[in-house]
Amino acid sequence: MITIDDKRLEVLRKKLKTEKSRLEDELKEIEEGILRQSQSEMTGENSYQDSFADSGTVTFEREKDLSLERNIKDLLSRVNKALECFKKGTYGKCAMCGQDIDPARLKTLPYADLCIECKKKEENSW
Repeated sequence: MITIDDKRLEVLRKKLKTEKSRLEDELKEIEEGILRQSQSEMTGENSYQDSFADSGTVTFEREKDLSLERNIKDLLSRVNKALECFKKGTYGKCAMCGQDIDPARLKTLPYADLCIECKKKEENSW
């Protein structure tokens, strides 16, 4: 059984809070950018002066922003879940098997909720 000392736990908690703030700022920036777009840009329609390439570029940028927004929301959800585990006292425990998650894994991915073995099982089930 691997345990994490209180000092390292505090470092990880601060890292999660910093990451949460960063992700919230990124999400806000993307959402504000999407709201600034005109209705025709959002639907992919352009004026008659715009070329097909311009229309394609607008569509590509819109899809890219939506994909980034989904990814950021997913990461933010994971970070919030990890911070909730801190409150419950379950941070660092695997959500599947209940064993301790390796501190090196948490250092790399502080929002990890599965140990390496359970993550491998999850990936192999796809």
